[in-house]
Amino acid sequence: MAERDPGPFQAAASIREVEAADAAALDMLLRDATTPFVIRGLVAHWPLVEAARQSPRAARDYLLGLSRDMDFTVSVGQPQDDGRLFYNADATAMNFNTFKGKLPGIFAQFDKGEELGDARAIYIASTDVHQYFDGLDAANHVDLGERDLLASIWIGTHTRIAAHNDFPDNLACVAAGRRRFTLFPPDQFRNLYLGPVDNTPAGRAVSMVDFHAPDFDRFPRFRDALEHAQIADLEPGDALHIPSMWWHHVEGLDRFNILVNYWWRETPRWLGQPQDALNHAMLSIRDLPADEKAHWRDLFDYYVFGDQADVVAHIPEPGRSVLSPLTPEKAARMRGFILRQLSR
Repeated sequence: MAERDPGPFQAAASIREVEAADAAALDMLLRDATTPFVIRGLVAHWPLVEAARQSPRAARDYLLGLSRDMDFTVSVGQPQDDGRLFYNADATAMNFNTFKGKLPGIFAQFDKGEELGDARAIYIASTDVHQYFDGLDAANHVDLGERDLLASIWIGTHTRIAAHNDFPDNLACVAAGRRRFTLFPPDQFRNLYLGPVDNTPAGRAVSMVDFHAPDFDRFPRFRDALEHAQIADLEPGDALHIPSMWWHHVEGLDRFNILVNYWWRETPRWLGQPQDALNHAMLSIRDLPADEKAHWRDLFDYYVFGDQADVVAHIPEPGRSVLSPLTPEKAARMRGFILRQLSR
């Protein structure tokens, strides 16, 4: 596939590149990182990468040999959309269909598409490596120390995934095909023109801007976002660290692409998901009268964003409950309390 015209991104900065001699060095890089970085060749030794260097079909055969007899979820786009998995024209539905099927049958569609030159996107997104494969992680693994990891695999034709962010940290490892990542800092969300939060292509709000043809009349602040953009083109074997909440637009540049990524949180899993709190705030606070909203903003500052010592100083320590630092037990109590309130 020919190189794509960088268009409005031609002046974007390159994501910094670093080296990690061993797992301890990688651990230190991840602990200290507040911005993204690329490590070239981090997973070049993986058997999956070596199979992909032979051919796309060799990579698929390798995965078939380790896959379990389960239904995989696959998305199929339309040829005219150039791999962009997004909304339809009025953003009421998606421009792709989703199916379930066994991996051999899905891979047969990849084979057929390559033979016929079919331009439609075929995409297996965010599939749990441990649940769907036997031994894949053991043979193709990055040592990330004591982190509580979720490992996922992404398999697709040429695809374009709209800019979105994720709460966990992410180490994305390219196993087959070339991938282009375009990243923005967390504070650029206003300039990315986010779409709906409850009707999304893959569970997270996405930028409504077409990065291949930005409409600056409709999205004028996107010019400001471009000033903060960082780009990296990754080859098979390369890896990219995407810190928590960084926005990332992802393109599979070749006819066949595989990505394996690792997600982890720097906070315990028993803590709640911030997005859930935001969603519920939209439901219960956003449409209140202005004076009531101002009161609730003040309460959020007091209970959530302010000095916790001031919140509990007047309460005897044994009676502070969830107002004191959370533990797994207190978090479970709070979760139960919230569920009871929501069920009323």
